[in-house]
Amino acid sequence: MFNRTRLIVARQRAGLTMKELALKAGIEPRTITGYEAGEYFPSEDVARRLARVLGFPISFFMADDVDIPRAEGVSFRSMSKMTARQRDGAIAAGAIAFILSDWLESEFDLPASSVPDMREDTPQSAAAGLRDFWGLGNRPIKNMIHLLELNGVRVFSLGEEGKEVDAFSVWRGERPYVFLNSQKSAERSRFDAAHELGHLVLHKHASPNGLEAEKQANEFAAAFLMPEGPLRTVGRISGLPRVVELKSMWAVSVAAMTYRLHELGLASKWTYQQLFMEISRRGWRTNEPVPIRREQSQVWKKVLDDLRQNGTGVERLSEILSVPESEIVKLLFGLVTVGVPSNSRASPTPKKGNLRLVK
Repeated sequence: MFNRTRLIVARQRAGLTMKELALKAGIEPRTITGYEAGEYFPSEDVARRLARVLGFPISFFMADDVDIPRAEGVSFRSMSKMTARQRDGAIAAGAIAFILSDWLESEFDLPASSVPDMREDTPQSAAAGLRDFWGLGNRPIKNMIHLLELNGVRVFSLGEEGKEVDAFSVWRGERPYVFLNSQKSAERSRFDAAHELGHLVLHKHASPNGLEAEKQANEFAAAFLMPEGPLRTVGRISGLPRVVELKSMWAVSVAAMTYRLHELGLASKWTYQQLFMEISRRGWRTNEPVPIRREQSQVWKKVLDDLRQNGTGVERLSEILSVPESEIVKLLFGLVTVGVPSNSRASPTPKKGNLRLVK
């Protein structure tokens, strides 16, 4: 039976309106509306035309319903900058990620979610409380992606064109998901990961959108990545070299560190303004001094290593899930080196793998 939810996802991933899809497939726009509403189903010939236009295998449309993240439950950092088409495409990417995540859980033993509900806390107390809950103390966080994965968060990439589609997060039942824009610097991506973690702990049972929610998530991220205690021991800051030293120590952007020092009263308003003028003059708003290495996924590296040991890779995963390779690559881009072996189409040996994640 042709599945309407999968048609919606494939159309949105292709960036097409119902009218545009109908035109490309040579059918009436009202017909697409009926298909997506489940009022009737396409013939075999029409179904194949739709699949060809959308770039998905016909088998994708014949599987079970797919979960589509609810727009009101998704936190987008830059909602005002996105078009409806971009928003829908990103949400549909979340639906593909759910398919990939379900396969992952069926094949491997992974950590359960350990992300608490802290909606009654202030952003600052939530950041300190979560550090304590996860046993981080006040030390710098080595790798945000590893930390999220270790605590049961599924992390995916947003391989979308353009920076309008920013990071977002969403809860699916008791499983949290974070999606990161792979076009940003490593430092900004770390802050995005902490920002989305803020949404997950502060806004689990409420709509995570709006200026106030974004402000809270930013405050959480700053306090989580740059805890107050250690920074206060640094004392007053007067020059950029010390800021660069601190930004390297805590693996954040030079702008984020400057703002945090001012927020904590460690840089006067005049110093803050002078620092930002110098940061802008040196082009450090977009290119970081002493840049850090981009963080990668521990989970997906182990999964792809396991598949390759069995003579398979993303190509085989695409066949199993009936999802285009390009969609899988976009979800993993920047998180892991994605390679497709060309010498084998062998099926992996069925087993339940145990991925041991380390801090």
